[in-house]
Amino acid sequence: MKWVTRKNANVDRVACPWLIKRFVDAGAEFLFVPADEVMTVAERENAIHFDVPNVELGHVDGRCSFESIILKHGLADPGLDRLARIVHGADVAGDVGITVESAGLKAIAHGFALVHGEDDHEKIRLETPMYDALYEWCRRQEL
Repeated sequence: MKWVTRKNANVDRVACPWLIKRFVDAGAEFLFVPADEVMTVAERENAIHFDVPNVELGHVDGRCSFESIILKHGLADPGLDRLARIVHGADVAGDVGITVESAGLKAIAHGFALVHGEDDHEKIRLETPMYDALYEWCRRQEL
């Protein structure tokens, strides 16, 4: 399946592809386009849009897109829930203190964005092992 979001990905738009590939759609293909083209590209490509305003898999009812995807797909996993809180705090500026790990994830994610600019696929490739490791840590905290 194709998934589409805004280009120049940062915290949520990198964490979501990790989540999607790991728990929802292992064969997912991600398209990153200008914000004003997301809906048009989604329709043309029959893609699922995420992390854009006014969509189900976006920031809804105080959730970030990562949390909305977990809810939509019924992903019941205490480690994933813990990771979702970290991602939420790293993505939502006013909630950075929600976990002690959120500020660190925010700094690391922004560092990747500074180094790799708009190369969204490279950011996902490089950050995936970090999310794998963070998820494993979260999972073990919940045991």
